Amino acid sequence: MSRDSAGAQTPWEVFVRPRRGLSHQHVGSVHGADSDMAIANARDLYTRRGDPVSIWVVRSEAVRASSPAEKDPFFSNGADKPYRYPQMYVPLNDGADHDE
Repeated sequence: MSRDSAGAQTPWEVFVRPRRGLSHQHVGSVHGADSDMAIANARDLYTRRGDPVSIWVVRSEAVRASSPAEKDPFFSNGADKPYRYPQMYVPLNDGADHDE
């Protein structure tokens, strides 16, 4: 690899799904010139153990995340809206005709 191509390495965030039925989880970061190189590097680095089903790589610059400092203003609006929680809904009357 030439010095010029080494300077073109882009950071990528790596997400691995360990088994079927589980969600992808962020496991770390790798560098690569393109997505193919990034996924190969991620495979070599993060799938040595276990039996993963799939790997995602996303350019680090494309990830937007809230910071812990934003917690109170960012998530505070949910507490005053109990209608958003499933326990606030009542089950349908089983004797009602729902075909209308």
